[in-house]
Amino acid sequence: MTRIALCQIPVSPDPSANLKRVREALASAEGADLAIFPEATLTRYGRRISTLAEPLDGPFVSGLAESAREHGLAVIAGVFEPGEDRVHNTAVAIDARGELKAAYRKIHLFDSFGAKESDLVAPGAEPAVVELAGVRVGLITCYDVRFPELARALVDRGAELFAVIAAWGSGPLKEDHWVTLVRARALENTMWTAAVGQAPNPAESSDGFGVGRSMLVDPLGVVRSDLGTGPGVRVVQVDREWTATARAMLPCLEHRVL
Repeated sequence: MTRIALCQIPVSPDPSANLKRVREALASAEGADLAIFPEATLTRYGRRISTLAEPLDGPFVSGLAESAREHGLAVIAGVFEPGEDRVHNTAVAIDARGELKAAYRKIHLFDSFGAKESDLVAPGAEPAVVELAGVRVGLITCYDVRFPELARALVDRGAELFAVIAAWGSGPLKEDHWVTLVRARALENTMWTAAVGQAPNPAESSDGFGVGRSMLVDPLGVVRSDLGTGPGVRVVQVDREWTATARAMLPCLEHRVL
């Protein structure tokens, strides 16, 4: 069993406030091997990300690493990293010793539903699989979840678990899209999927980011845990023996033709 803390926190424009929330969440994630936080945990989306982006050895990621080491568990969280002309929307993966093991730059940018993430963010190019807490984790960020080819590329790179981090936007049918897409990526790849989104932040609700609904989905697409809307931390268990059982019943990865 691998124990995962789904850390559904509200996100502020202030990085120091967000780091404090991360530390509080980790303190309540007792027994977890891996804690997953949302996309954009560093700071809330907006033009501010261009000035608040930090290098991976900056104070925010260093604070994440210190907290991971203090609590003895691995951490995945979303940050913004400076680039040449725009920032990168980056998922950092830190092990229980506080070492940065991977930094995945979001490939698919949210130029949809009237938004244009690419105005501020430069796309990444490489899928990322990282070993944390003894599990090979494939990293997926928000809009990426709409692209099944990325999830399949992570399978081909040896992923045993998908970690989906998001600052999902609210709006008509958007919450349904989130639940459907997370379950689809789990089912079509017979893969445990831990998906963590921002909790709504009433102080910043005008931008619409954060619907909650962090969840753990099993390899047959069954939602094993759903945090609903409000802030919370929940420790869930991933049973990799169930992955083998599910794939024996539904060997769709073996049946691939293309």
